[in-house]
Amino acid sequence: MRSKDRISYFYDGDVGNVYFGPNHPMKPHRLCMTHHLVLAYQLHKKMEVYRPHKAYPVELAQFHSADYVEFLHRITPSTEHLFPNELAKYNLGEDCPVFENLFEFCQIYAGGTIDAAHRLNNELCDIAINWAGGLHHAKKCEASGFCYINDLVLGILELLKHHARVLYIDIDVHHGDGVEEAFYFTNRVMTVSFHKYGDMFFPGTGDVKEIGEREGKFYAINVPLKDGIDDNSFTRLFKTIISKVVETYLPGAIVLQCGADSLAGDRLGCFNLSIDGHAECVRFVKKFNLPLLITGGGGYTKENVARCWAFETGVLLDMELPNEIPENDYIKFFEPDYSLKIPGGHIVPPDFYLPDFDEDEQNPDERMDQHTQDKQIQRDDEYYDGDNDNDHNMEDM
Repeated sequence: MRSKDRISYFYDGDVGNVYFGPNHPMKPHRLCMTHHLVLAYQLHKKMEVYRPHKAYPVELAQFHSADYVEFLHRITPSTEHLFPNELAKYNLGEDCPVFENLFEFCQIYAGGTIDAAHRLNNELCDIAINWAGGLHHAKKCEASGFCYINDLVLGILELLKHHARVLYIDIDVHHGDGVEEAFYFTNRVMTVSFHKYGDMFFPGTGDVKEIGEREGKFYAINVPLKDGIDDNSFTRLFKTIISKVVETYLPGAIVLQCGADSLAGDRLGCFNLSIDGHAECVRFVKKFNLPLLITGGGGYTKENVARCWAFETGVLLDMELPNEIPENDYIKFFEPDYSLKIPGGHIVPPDFYLPDFDEDEQNPDERMDQHTQDKQIQRDDEYYDGDNDNDHNMEDM
């Protein structure tokens, strides 16, 4: 057993300031909310906090095709009308819109996962967390399912420089198709995805019969599930399968995608997990004491996403968090009872088209540049442990 886990945590406030557009379920603002809960619970004092570097186009092209990366780099909302053929080719449009600062957004969340893998490789930490990452649907040459750049694949490629075998685990309600596809023909990465399957549920892949091909045959595992699975069934399956996988495959490192759309009451999800159930998976994986890269993923009821990932940050730190959420800039989102836990089960998701009052009524042009507000994390490889947090003038969000 190692003594106390050394945890590196990656965050750049600019990542939470982009806007996918009205009625789009992806709200990167959930990342600011998560971070503010982490600060409110003082979890940052127990971790090394870093602002990730912005991944260079050449880094993104370690997996993605250079022409796709180049297109993402130059397309803007004001020029997209000039490129109808390319938009179709790269699957940009309704699910994956072109928005202001799209490429920078990709650079930040991908940079966080690459940096996380880097620190693990250099044995500078035991666990690395990037809640902004986990965009598991992006493909080599196209965007998919709100994902443009597949940071997970890039992080795993980095880990493969130091480890013969990497285990990828995905507890998002959607199948981790982009990661599975990237490593479908190799035995150096085992992918294990627990997800809703059937009823035309996105992305439509992830049948139990998909097991990998060629050298990768039997190195892709899919656990297709039906609506309404609860903590008990999910965690029992998870622990049984993952313990056998780790014992048999003997990975050198683990990447865990913690999509929070598998929680009860998610705007797009259909499972009935409580935060405790979801976090139990994180707790279980941590116990293997292997280098561990943690990312976010889906999650469309944003106050619950923030609750979940803050709670799981606590789990990774072996800290029991009080259920009453401390005062923070986003406290109004946690009304009426300001509690961290949400129960599992029987929560009817709100209508998909119900706009979130806070963002969709706000003119995106009035959004503050996060650099003007978020001075609390030093550049690059410096970390802070103090109260120099200026990221709290967001009453208008």
